[in-house]
Amino acid sequence: MEEEIVARREKGGFWVGLAAVMFYPLTALARRVYVGAGKVPRQGPALLVMNHISHLDPVVDAVFVHRQKRVPRFLGKESLTRTPFFGKIFVGAGQIPVSRGSVAAGDSLKAAHDALAQGKVVVIYPEGTITKDPAGWPKESFTGAARLALQNDVPVIPIARWGTSQIFNGYTKKFTPLPRKTVTHSVGDPLDLSAYRDGNTRSASKLREVTKIMMDDVTRLLAEIRHEEPPAAKPEDPA
Repeated sequence: MEEEIVARREKGGFWVGLAAVMFYPLTALARRVYVGAGKVPRQGPALLVMNHISHLDPVVDAVFVHRQKRVPRFLGKESLTRTPFFGKIFVGAGQIPVSRGSVAAGDSLKAAHDALAQGKVVVIYPEGTITKDPAGWPKESFTGAARLALQNDVPVIPIARWGTSQIFNGYTKKFTPLPRKTVTHSVGDPLDLSAYRDGNTRSASKLREVTKIMMDDVTRLLAEIRHEEPPAAKPEDPA
């Protein structure tokens, strides 16, 4: 019998259950296509590295991971913890707030390290915010995901997702649920980063190289979904 048939669902508790009740109906706005979903480990720690194109991404990504019988832990802006109602869900469901540009910024990575050490699935968007590239390709990314990948010997899995920005464009604020769109998740093979875990895992050049490896694979998967060629260079945020 296949593992995904016999695997038990990871328990998430009340707040994860409440999030599921809210999020699953929202994902019905679109048709779902999952490619390679079986590559997400059914147990044990994993770091899922994803592109970011819409404010809908955490909702559809959470449901995607939950459908693989895992409870996702997202790194999200600390300000989310102060939003009415959703902030309680964010904290109660064990998500990881990020205080950017402050002395507390390192605490979020420590919390992510702890989650991986406890066998959890951590989801990270290395770009930090939704891409400002008009065509939706991943932009230059931060190195936090590389830090997590090198300092934890866990599966690092690239995943590309496409379709959410056609439903809700975060920059134009345009919400277009109809006609019904398709949201596709494509999961790549775990990255072999063993050679980079030797020596100084905090080297700036090594972190940038590993970040490039991760996001190049995410971009490759995205190009396959879109049947398009990505730009030769990653877009940067406009000045």
